[in-house]
Amino acid sequence: MVKQRRIRTHSCCTAVAPFCCKRGPLKTLTEPAIFARETSCECRAPHEKLTIAQARRGTPVDRPVRVYADGIFDLFHSGHARALMQAKNLFPNTYLIVGVCSDELTHKYKGFTVMTETERYEALRHCRYVDEILRDAPWTLTPEFLEKHKIDFVAHDDIPYSSAGSEDVYKHIKEAGMFVPTQRTEGISTSDLITRIVRDYDVYARRNLQRGYTAKELNVSYINEKKYRLQNQVDRMKEKVRTVEEKSKHFVYRVEEKSADLIQKWEEKSREFIGNFLELFGPDGTWKQVFQERSGRMLSYALSPRESPCNSPPRELSPLRSPSPPSPPARWHNARPSPPTSPKGASASMSSMSEGDEDEK
Repeated sequence: MVKQRRIRTHSCCTAVAPFCCKRGPLKTLTEPAIFARETSCECRAPHEKLTIAQARRGTPVDRPVRVYADGIFDLFHSGHARALMQAKNLFPNTYLIVGVCSDELTHKYKGFTVMTETERYEALRHCRYVDEILRDAPWTLTPEFLEKHKIDFVAHDDIPYSSAGSEDVYKHIKEAGMFVPTQRTEGISTSDLITRIVRDYDVYARRNLQRGYTAKELNVSYINEKKYRLQNQVDRMKEKVRTVEEKSKHFVYRVEEKSADLIQKWEEKSREFIGNFLELFGPDGTWKQVFQERSGRMLSYALSPRESPCNSPPRELSPLRSPSPPSPPARWHNARPSPPTSPKGASASMSSMSEGDEDEK
């Protein structure tokens, strides 16, 4: 179920917006905070004085608790936003008014600012916790100012703020029971930001020169300008060298990675080759077994050769060989016997020749 509740507009109690029973008020943030009128407060609701206990218990919808927080808010940062968030959440129904001091007062009592008062007003207008902006806020809060803007409580950190000849400009507010403390955010402040810029001035001056700002705009002398530009060129050269080194390292890394892969593959292939070689030519390798088998077979052939079959066909004469001339008949009458080589041979031959003659007769 959706109810209706009043939220900020030109007054703290005239507009209507949805209200969720379970999740609380649903605040629309489509527009920046309004500027307060310089003459009087626009709140027309009865404004009886509240105590902190009453404010914390809750107030009617048409009677929000008007909390005031003031400051310089130069270089608006997260520490400012957190302080305003705490002020906004002090009570269940809070209407937060933020006073921003002018350049004149700030330069007089605190010092020179980086942002102009208009820039600081606009920065505060777009903070989600702010309901109303009061321009040219006073340095010291008077009862007349509090009555004019119907302020119930003032929110600020509890550290005594000495300025304008006073040890604590919020002392009378605290004594009146209208002061509600907030906590500072450590590690961030406008003074810290300015200190960082001053400390690294050369870096920021060189950066802005590189981005197109002139030496006159940066209030830099001619010599410093040339020095900064030379340093920028040196930095660019260093960046190029660094880039080349990174690329070289990447290339070397890739080469080393590939070399490691190649060495690993070579080792695997070497192991495989050595294993195959030993399997083939080792003491119990396959080649030894084959050699032993062949040697045994050849030895058995040499010791017991096979007989040729009796019914094998006669060997044919090779065509390349010419046939030998036929031998003369044994009983050729014109043949001359070869001379005997010995006397016994001569007598034998003579007897055989005589026997032959007798047979022919």
